[in-house]
Amino acid sequence: MSELYTPNRREDPYLQPLPQQAAHRIQDDAEAIEIARILARDFAKEAAERDQQRRLPIAELNAFSQSGLWGITVPKVYGGAEVSYRTLGEVIKTIAAADPSLAQLPQNHLAIVDHIRLDGSEAQKHRLFGLVLEGVRFGNAFSERKSRTVAEFETQITPDGEGFFRINGQKFYSSGALLAHWVPTVAVDSEKRPFLAFIRRDAEGLEVINDWSGFGQRTTASGTVLVNNVRVSADQVLPVHQAFERPTAAGPISQFLQAAIDAGITRAAIADTQEQVRQFARPWLDSGQEHAWQDPYSLQQIGDLHIRQRAAEAVLDLAADAIQSAVANPNEDRVAAASIAVAEAKVLTTEAAILATNKLFELAGTRSTLEEYNLDRHWRNARTHTLHDPVRWKFNIIGNYYLNHIKPARHPWV
Repeated sequence: MSELYTPNRREDPYLQPLPQQAAHRIQDDAEAIEIARILARDFAKEAAERDQQRRLPIAELNAFSQSGLWGITVPKVYGGAEVSYRTLGEVIKTIAAADPSLAQLPQNHLAIVDHIRLDGSEAQKHRLFGLVLEGVRFGNAFSERKSRTVAEFETQITPDGEGFFRINGQKFYSSGALLAHWVPTVAVDSEKRPFLAFIRRDAEGLEVINDWSGFGQRTTASGTVLVNNVRVSADQVLPVHQAFERPTAAGPISQFLQAAIDAGITRAAIADTQEQVRQFARPWLDSGQEHAWQDPYSLQQIGDLHIRQRAAEAVLDLAADAIQSAVANPNEDRVAAASIAVAEAKVLTTEAAILATNKLFELAGTRSTLEEYNLDRHWRNARTHTLHDPVRWKFNIIGNYYLNHIKPARHPWV
């Protein structure tokens, strides 16, 4: 990999060297889940402190990508475990319950792995999947701050001689880009078709600025990406527009990963709510109870949260199954069914995350607002991450699908 990357080419405190040794190669679904659980126990230890200090999880991120979990969706024919989407969801939920910022870091990486499968040539698949399995991390430079809609891009890709292109533009909301090894960047050609250019993190003309100031998901290594006349070879460019010109599960997969993170936030919020109620909350004076955990209204609310969590995760599993079917045999009906199932899961995981992170304070009481606990990070993370796309539009496409038999549009936000 040394010929692809020069980690000390310039002064950049965030520039990460390539792994000194290849990442662990996960063999199956059970191993993926077990490794996620082991990592989550470690990631949870300083999650609150990292959030308070906006301290980037560099050591944790290296352990995460070196664990092999960033390569579990690589197809078996290219050396990956090709785990089920149920397993992928469980891995993301497990990490998100420990630290949702860490869980968001591979969100776009995993979506890109799917685009390699869908849009890459055989040569690109062998090369790029090989990088993933070695532990190389893909960040992203997709969204733009000034475009009219999230799907309209001003970043340009133009031919530059035989077999090369130039990329120019500015990106924001670039989760993972700061600490990535490569920064795949979406740019449009003269016909407004989007392409994905794989740019080395240390490439001449690429600058990643650590200016993400969101009140939640604080340590996602996000911010502004400046792409100034960066030159890339044709073999580093994918025609990602093709994935949406035919029925594929690219959109549902992207949305599924987001819903899994929100489900993990819900898990964490409920767990901390229960701990606060057991350890610190006082019973209300009119309850006649000795302990807060005996309060009948608290019991009712905890029960309600668990029901909503269970329902959200069950529908997320159904969405995983629908994606699995659409990937195995893609057609208009299966892809539409996957999009709808994921939309249903996205509604439920969003509502559960917002409710659980809000109820934490109601049930745990005023003590839970003390800065020393930093429990407000759960609400801040849920509120921030669930803003990726408007859930109100999920209701619309779901209703239109069932009532009028109208299939949802094909793009990364459905």
